[in-house]
Amino acid sequence: MVRKISQEEFKDVLASKVALVDFSAVWCGPCKMVAPVIEALSDELDGQVDFFNVDVDDCPEIAAEYAIMSIPALILFKDGKSVDMKVGFRPQAELAAWIKGELN
Repeated sequence: MVRKISQEEFKDVLASKVALVDFSAVWCGPCKMVAPVIEALSDELDGQVDFFNVDVDDCPEIAAEYAIMSIPALILFKDGKSVDMKVGFRPQAELAAWIKGELN
């Protein structure tokens, strides 16, 4: 399950061992395309990775802190630190390989 979070809840991302944050907006077409892919990955990697969604319009401070210039932007966090970012739509297999590669 992908959890939509607010500015105040971002601490939950930083507290996770491994977290993927999907930065998006409701008006963004590619964001709507990647959302079901992220949801499927959250089911596939349940218990290994925590999945979050941040709406850049609702949380501009977080978007600025992580230099989000284009969406969708996916940031992978390990032990509270940003380790990698992907921007734009990516197929499920590519994202799964990326995340699993960071788990090891």
